[in-house]
Amino acid sequence: MAGIEIEVIPSGGACGAAVRGVDLSRPLDTDVVAAIRDAWLEHLVLAFPGQRMSAGDLERFTLAFGPFGDDPFIGPIDDHHNIIAVERRADETGPVFAEGWHTDWSFQATPPAGTCLYSITIPPHGGDTLFANQHLAFEKMPSDLKQRVEGLNAIHSARGAYAKNGVFGEHDVATRSMDIHPSDEALNEQTHPLIRPHPETKHEAIFGCVGYIIGIEGKTKEESLPLLSELYTWQTREEFQYRHQWEENMLLMWDNRSVLHMATGGYDGFDRLLHRTTIGGP
Repeated sequence: MAGIEIEVIPSGGACGAAVRGVDLSRPLDTDVVAAIRDAWLEHLVLAFPGQRMSAGDLERFTLAFGPFGDDPFIGPIDDHHNIIAVERRADETGPVFAEGWHTDWSFQATPPAGTCLYSITIPPHGGDTLFANQHLAFEKMPSDLKQRVEGLNAIHSARGAYAKNGVFGEHDVATRSMDIHPSDEALNEQTHPLIRPHPETKHEAIFGCVGYIIGIEGKTKEESLPLLSELYTWQTREEFQYRHQWEENMLLMWDNRSVLHMATGGYDGFDRLLHRTTIGGP
């Protein structure tokens, strides 16, 4: 693949770009990987349409950008311990998985730098993924709100989602096609700065949002929640968003250090299947 120049086409939204001119079913040269990384850091979300990838291809692509991340609470697919199936059967009626703004696994001590999601079965409508640019949200934040959130540490936890009584808890797993394992480990807590610089670009961004964030270090619940709610309303404004529409055989990668994301529904009565990996980060 030497000499290949990728084409990067911005989405026109607050982030996101399509990448063409590369075949992800083949090993990538170091210069192609570098070009993709540069585009990723600039646009935060990259879509690669028209890619026919095996599970091994997805793993190889992921490893070109870092080690695998640690994916808790969800079992992997057979023979590929770093790939999870994001799946919903046509007859499922429970809450759509990840239908709420979040940053993947922000409750970990070392959250993943990125996420890769490859589409296998896509419904004819619905199922868009929304992204919110948290560099832009911080840059445009009103000065009074910025002064109140700078220097604060947020308390993250998976309890609302993956505790035994959480949204994806023991009452839910029997009716769901995804291999979710609720656990008391979801009760653990981890702190991260609410505003932090990107480790590669050094651009500051808001990290995470209420949901996985359950409080602010040194503040009571009564002090924390109104501030987190105000911040959530700001950081998810439409002006900071990009709406991604899926096609089959498309790879999407995004920077968890820079964006929030959320799934959407609207495809009841249709199967949907994607394979996901995470890119570990320092």
